[in-house]
Amino acid sequence: MSIKLSSVLISDPVDSKCADLLTSYGVPVTTKYKLSKDQLIQEIQKHDGLIVRSETKVTKEILASAPNLRIVGRAGTGVDNIDLQAATRNGVVVLNTPGGNSISACELTCALISALARHVPQATQSMKEGRWDRKLYSGFELHGKTLAVLGFGRIGREVATRMQSFGMKIVCFDPIITAEAAASIGATKLELDEIWPIADYITVHTPLIPQTRNLVNTATLAKCKKGVRIVNVARGGIIDEEALLQSLKSGHCAGAALDVFIEEPPKHPVTVELIQHPKVIATPHLGASTAEAQERVAVEIAEQFLAISGITDKFTVTGIVNAPILAATMSGDNGIWIELAKKLGQIGARFFKKNMTASMESQTIGTGMLNKKFLHTAVLLGVLAGQTKNGLNLVNAPTLAKDAGIQITESHRDGEYDAVVVRVGTHQIKGTVRNDEHLLLSIDDAVFNNGIVLRNYISLYHTNGPQDLATIVSAFSTKGIHINSLNVSNNWLVIETNEEIEILIENIQGY
Repeated sequence: MSIKLSSVLISDPVDSKCADLLTSYGVPVTTKYKLSKDQLIQEIQKHDGLIVRSETKVTKEILASAPNLRIVGRAGTGVDNIDLQAATRNGVVVLNTPGGNSISACELTCALISALARHVPQATQSMKEGRWDRKLYSGFELHGKTLAVLGFGRIGREVATRMQSFGMKIVCFDPIITAEAAASIGATKLELDEIWPIADYITVHTPLIPQTRNLVNTATLAKCKKGVRIVNVARGGIIDEEALLQSLKSGHCAGAALDVFIEEPPKHPVTVELIQHPKVIATPHLGASTAEAQERVAVEIAEQFLAISGITDKFTVTGIVNAPILAATMSGDNGIWIELAKKLGQIGARFFKKNMTASMESQTIGTGMLNKKFLHTAVLLGVLAGQTKNGLNLVNAPTLAKDAGIQITESHRDGEYDAVVVRVGTHQIKGTVRNDEHLLLSIDDAVFNNGIVLRNYISLYHTNGPQDLATIVSAFSTKGIHINSLNVSNNWLVIETNEEIEILIENIQGY
């Protein structure tokens, strides 16, 4: 599934290589910074792609007012300035650059850990003010100390690798990574309650989500050993700033290094006091502020725009945030199976319209289909086709189906060959892919031995017997509709034509 990309707006300062790469493939780019909300709403009408960093707030209101928008790219990692739920509902794909600033954020983290241990900024300021406070700023070795890495993704693992060279012991927490994977990098995976009492340094590298907001708080700081030092180069809000300030004041926390804050630039009195605390090292969100990182994320987001639009197959999509199904559509033979599931969903919708209270089921069959769970979403895409004006696609199909009151049960079973089955009430349709063609294999108990190729438009009729065949063909002929193919099995008749038609025939049930 490719996404139309006729023009792109870049609304935040991004390295010029982003626009250069897009335009080199014929994609027009408009660059406008510091737009007001009203200006952004007006400008975004002209584009189907938007690239931002952290300044532009892509809100629900912005997304609702941009009917042509299909892709939003964040030239960076965090996407908390983008309303993901609203983007998904509007069928807008959100991309980020998960690996673009990993090294830069990692290196700043390591620098801050070292600076905390040796009081480098404080000692530097003392020298600039003409003092020689050699004893005051005596520090500690990192060798033999325990570093807790909360969030063991790209950046967390890079930090762990580097700090081991200082002789630090690494413990980590991450609900996704396995103990074996952590051990392969030289880290020990523990639960949070095991980490707090043993960590000399704690660095956080998680996204800001409900589960991680105020992860480091009054209660968890109280569980830490006296003299613990805290580092945050991830996202403001992961650390409870007031709790950290009180822990510093009491002497329980021996120091903190913060690159990110709940409010940026910081204005809240608590945050300002925290920054001014003598045991705090504060930097103005510099994690990704290196020339290399800025160029890397700019190029990476442009490459993904080109890949997801199908303009070139030279690049890959690595940072889909809100629609992982799209990544699946771009590999192997998944695309042709998605189109089959969509077509079966469209046929199934005909039965559904006859009985809106009917139950629905989407089932994959065969070993080759076990990991193709995204086909259930593709079935929904077919069911909803023509029913919504919200820019229906694989991104928002589940949300819009839920809104429409359509619930679908997903299942899988073994079989001799790969296939997809859609059940609506008492009806069932089955299809497969063979020789790059979509085949309808059966309707209910009517089996089409060679399969019916689903090319153009089809009409279904449940007949009362062979005598109805002549009546149906006559009705098509009277309307001047050319029949490309006609297939009969049991009481089911399938007619393929070149145009979408609906011919009602008395006493014969049509779909």
